[in-house]
Amino acid sequence: MADIKATKVAILGLGTMGSGMASNLLKAGVPLAVYNRTQSKAQPFAAKGARVAATPADAVKEASIIVSMLADDDASRAAWLGKNGALAAAGPGAILIESSTASPAWIAELSARAEERGHPLLDAPVTGSRAQSEGGQLTFLVGGPAAALKAATPVLEAMSKEIVHLGPVGSGAKMKLINNFLCGVQVASLAEAMVWIERSGLDRAKAIDILKSGAPGSPLLAAMSTRMVNRDYTVNFLLRLLSKDMLYASNEAAACNVDLKTGEPSRALMEAAIADGYGEQDMASLVEPLRKKK
Repeated sequence: MADIKATKVAILGLGTMGSGMASNLLKAGVPLAVYNRTQSKAQPFAAKGARVAATPADAVKEASIIVSMLADDDASRAAWLGKNGALAAAGPGAILIESSTASPAWIAELSARAEERGHPLLDAPVTGSRAQSEGGQLTFLVGGPAAALKAATPVLEAMSKEIVHLGPVGSGAKMKLINNFLCGVQVASLAEAMVWIERSGLDRAKAIDILKSGAPGSPLLAAMSTRMVNRDYTVNFLLRLLSKDMLYASNEAAACNVDLKTGEPSRALMEAAIADGYGEQDMASLVEPLRKKK
């Protein structure tokens, strides 16, 4: 197995997820360069030993593994292909890892562009949120060539509890959208149920305990119900990004001739909450506009 302390890595994006990933690589002794569009978010990593780069191209110039963790297709495209983009500056044989929750269409395009330049691409989105990222307990959902994954595995292991190889490039993106579609529908349904409970006259604590321990119970329901009850919307996963994922999911399902009929009304609730000012808060904040309605 390769010594990760001798493997130069670049991370593009230091948001909720990327910052935890970068911290765990530094803890593992990985020589790390970081880039973030808002430079102030990158500066704390200099004190931890990272090289802070001014552009994606600068970040990747010596890296053998390049990891992108960005908000959406547009941000990913800008980082890889835009002015001072990472792809043109990547060194010979560098492995590209796109961990953003992206559309399979963009992953296919990026893979083709990478292949033209002789770089293997792994699409490797993750399950987990802030706590899992900070604790190195993410699960990577990987699509792409097995040889590239084998070479990148020691680096991915430093950030994760599990790495699942799902098949060719694009497989990770597809699985992540299915995962987030189900999460989005559950969060929307729970928000409606929470307001229903609160207005019904039931003892809220008892009602939620029944739901958590019964058939509807899930780790997501447990976490979201606690945040909704406490009105603690510290960001684990931004509401606006969940809405984006729901849109990507609907588009990808339509390409498979599947109409996600539960997806659109769930996303409509999210968009209404975003319009009401909750887009930059945790996805659990979806309940607040419903609480306001009389």
